[in-house]
Amino acid sequence: MSLFSKLLDKVLGVSTPIITSSTGTASPSVSNTPATSSPVSTSTVPAAAPPTPVRKVDVAAVLDGLAAKNSEDLDWKRSIVDLMKLVGMDSSLTSRKELAKELSYPGDTGDSAAMNVWLHKEVLKKFSENGGKVPANLLD
Repeated sequence: MSLFSKLLDKVLGVSTPIITSSTGTASPSVSNTPATSSPVSTSTVPAAAPPTPVRKVDVAAVLDGLAAKNSEDLDWKRSIVDLMKLVGMDSSLTSRKELAKELSYPGDTGDSAAMNVWLHKEVLKKFSENGGKVPANLLD
C-alpha cells in the first residue's frame, strides 16, 4: 500500500485514492478490472450497480479529534510532518520524499522546506478530491 493510500485510509477510511492527473482526469490508482484474453458475451455480464453516493468526511473534525487525544502539540493545519505524526505515520524525510514522489512533486526534494509546504497543500487537496471535506482556508 502506498504512503498516500495509508494516509487516506487513516483520515478518510478510504484506501483506494483517486489520483487526478495533470490533465485534470481522475482515475482510481488501482484497477479492479481483470484482464481477459477472450471476448465476453454481453449477455453474461451483469448490469452495473448504481453509483454509491460519496460520503463526505470532515477532515478537520477527524484530525482535530486525533489532536485532542494526542499528548504532543501537533499543528496538522500547517505541517505535513505533524499531520503524518498525528495519524501515526513515519514522518521522516525519507518518507516525505517517498510521498512527494507518489504525488509527483515537481520541485527539488533536496529543498525539504519547499517540499513540505507543497506536500501539505497537495495532501489536503487530495483529501478533498477523495471524499474529504477540507476547510477552504486550508486549500488556498
